[in-house]
Amino acid sequence: MSKDAHNQAAEHHDKAAKSHRRAAEHHDKGEHETAQKHSKEAQDHSQTAHEHSKKAHEESGKQKK
Repeated sequence: MSKDAHNQAAEHHDKAAKSHRRAAEHHDKGEHETAQKHSKEAQDHSQTAHEHSKKAHEESGKQKK
């Protein structure tokens, strides 16, 4: 199960990074409302990635015992 949690965390980290890049692109174009939307998406993906990372860490600890 830990591998799934690690993979899900990685997937959300990737999605967050893509959203950050899109936000930066729109910000550079002066499209601040769209940039804000992508920043929010990045934050949401980062939080989800954090939850999956915690779960993976907890499950990895259980497997070592």
